[in-house]
Formats: sequence, structure tokens, C-alpha cells
Amino acid sequence: MICIKSNKEIEKMRKAGQLTAGALKAAGEALRPGMTTHELDKVVEKFILSHGAKPGFKGYGGFPAAACISVNDEVIHGIPGGRKIMEGDIVSVDTGAFVDGYHGDSCMTFACGKISDDVQALLDSTEQSLYEAIKMVKPGVRIGDIGAAIQKYNEDRGFSVVREYCGHGLGRDLHEDPEVPNYGKAGHGVRLQAGMVICIEPMINMGGAGIKVMPDGWTVKTLDGKWSAHFEHTIAVTQDGCVILSKL
Repeated sequence: MICIKSNKEIEKMRKAGQLTAGALKAAGEALRPGMTTHELDKVVEKFILSHGAKPGFKGYGGFPAAACISVNDEVIHGIPGGRKIMEGDIVSVDTGAFVDGYHGDSCMTFACGKISDDVQALLDSTEQSLYEAIKMVKPGVRIGDIGAAIQKYNEDRGFSVVREYCGHGLGRDLHEDPEVPNYGKAGHGVRLQAGMVICIEPMINMGGAGIKVMPDGWTVKTLDGKWSAHFEHTIAVTQDGCVILSKL
């Protein structure tokens, strides 16, 4: 069931989204070669807690940390730990603040120091495809239109789209209807309407689209070992378009 949010609910979600954005900004500013993914997670958690919110991911389905931190060939759901982040790595930080009964959710992939041109192209394509999709969001647009836009943008640049994971609705629960795939056929799927809040989150690989779940039951890696990027925003559909809730 798709939950339509009132203006009051969307304002609460804007607060959660802004705190989420602030946590990601803090993570990006703290990132440095030699720090562990656990240390980076603690930066995120400290920021969220210091602003009177709770880490929405911590304990969700048993996840043990405030942020999913995925490095290089890790696509999503990386568990923070003792791994050291090195110069030239890319680090996806996916997190959410939970405040006043509502969730925020956003992700950015950061470069640690200088990265190669082809990896930078992956980050640029993934992030820009998110904004290409956001440009389309308004009442009457279908979910398939969003996925088709993301898919075309990235495949035109030689990258591949992860199929097994997707965006989703957001609100009182971290995952609500509808699912928002990063591929699809224009003109198909659920029709957007004002008051819907969705997370759009392209997960894009340099190589093939294949993925595998690691023995920890959480971490998802590319099947071919090539690197992956992930960007996400929370979007509220308005009467005449949309607004990004997960930005400062």
C-alpha cells in the first residue's frame, strides 16, 4: 500500500532528510586515507545523535551500524569494521536519521584522495543519472519512466545497472511501497501522485550487472570485482513537480 503524506508529514521528513544530508557531509569531510570504515561510521552516528535523532539503519533487520559503508567493488550494505580506507578508494556511505517518527535516507559515493579518470566517470554518471531521474518526477509520471531514464543514461556511457536492489517509498517505515527500480520501460508502472515520498538510488557498476551477497548476509559485491557507485536522494512529489528532502 502506498502511503500519501500530508504537508505536515513531509515537513517532518524534510527535517529527517536534512539531518541525513548533514551526516553525509560530515562523513565526506572526515574521510581520509588510513581511517577504518568503523571510524567513518562513528562520525555519522555521532552527528545524528548530536542533533537529537536516531540512526534509522542501526538495528534495522539486525544491521549493526549507523551507516552502510561500501568500498570499491562493494555495491551496498557494507558493514563497517576494521577495513582501512586507502588513497584512491571510493566509499559509498548510505545512512538515515530517524526523528519525530519519520525516516531520512540518502547515499553518496566519495573519492578518497585522487582516483582514476575511469572511476571518476563512474561516479559522475551515477550521480548525474540520479538528477536526470529527479528532473522527471511530477504527478502522472510512472515509476518505469524513472528507471528507464537511469538505465539509458548509464548504459549510454558503458556502465551497467544493478537489478536486484532498488529505490523505495519512505516514511514512518524505512522501506515502503512502491519499489523504484533503476531500470525499466517508460510508460509502465505505478503512476506518481502528490504526497508520495520515494527514494531514488541508482547503483551502477563499471563492469557487468551481476552481484553476489557475501557470507555476512549483508555486504553485496560485484560479481566481476569491478567497482560500483551509489547515490540516493529522498524525493517528495508535489502538485507541480517535486522537492529533494535529503539536502542541506
